[in-house]
Order: sequence, then structure tokens, then C-alpha cells
Amino acid sequence: METMSEHVEHGFGPVWDGESRVLILGSMPSPKSRKAAFYYMHPRNRFWPVLQALFANSADPTDAVGDLPESRRAFALRHHIALWDVIASCDITGASDASIRNAAPNDLAPILRGAPIAHIFTTGAKSAQLYRKLIEPRLTEAGIAIGMTQLPSTSPANASMRLPDLITAYREAFQKANVLENAYWKN
Repeated sequence: METMSEHVEHGFGPVWDGESRVLILGSMPSPKSRKAAFYYMHPRNRFWPVLQALFANSADPTDAVGDLPESRRAFALRHHIALWDVIASCDITGASDASIRNAAPNDLAPILRGAPIAHIFTTGAKSAQLYRKLIEPRLTEAGIAIGMTQLPSTSPANASMRLPDLITAYREAFQKANVLENAYWKN
């Protein structure tokens, strides 16, 4: 039986504050994430283990991602990471980025004007493609110029990359953008 495409709205807003320095954008939350009303909540998604490995202060055992949206939100904000998605609404089949059609973009300008975001990262090829097509022209039109780097997807669908490979790829991208050198917990 073939799964049908459905029109979905994002359903929850961005995570950010006036101290956010990095903006990480996915494409559209998975059904599990939409149900939990938070980012990367599929239990096999490796996004939070990657952030834990890169940003947690090993000298502070309480500096952990945790399993709940509240602890993950606090972790992201503590490390000056903003989270959102490129898409506000679209037609999609399940969690398949390849099936995304009729995408409407989120407006990033309020975050980029309200926080000292130094760099934008997209998680996966589809979010990068949609960012370039739907968001970058709007930012340019608004006079906002900011670098964007495409990261590999942490989705379980990206089975070709193991967790250590993802950690290495994210570390290298963050270092190249000069956002990992200055460990945020030391500020």
C-alpha cells in the first residue's frame, strides 16, 4: 500500500534568543518531531548525539542534551545555537525529504536581525537546496548576507554515515565557519 502525500504545517516555532550565534536549519520536522512539537525527536536521529559530542562541557556532567524537548531547548540555547526549519508548510509523504512539494519558506529575517548569528547550517541536501531556492533570495533582497554550509543529514535514512562520521563532518564544518573554536560554555 502506497503512502499518500499530505499537506503539513510546521506546527511550532524556532528556538533562539538574543545570544544565538549559529542557526541550524532542517527541512521539515518528521512526523515524530511534529507530534513532540520539537526538533529531531525521532529516537534514531543522530542530531542530538552529534551536538552533545561537539558542544557539551565534559567538565560539567549536567551539561547534557537529555531526552525531553525542554532539556534539548536549554542545551541549544546554553550553547548559543538557534534551531528552525527552512519550510513553514509543504506537501510531504511521511518524513521523506525527496517527496517534498509545494514548499513555503519560513521567514528567517527576525532571527537574523535579533541575534548575532555568525553562520547558518542546513542539515541535509534537501534543506540546503530549499534554502538556496526559497530563502537566500529573500535574505539578499532584505540586505542580509550570511554564509551557509550544508551539513550531512543526521536522519536514520542517511545510513551511509555512522555517528562518528557525522561528528567529524559537523566538527570540521563548525571549525571552518569558526564557530567551534570558541567553546561557548567558556564565555
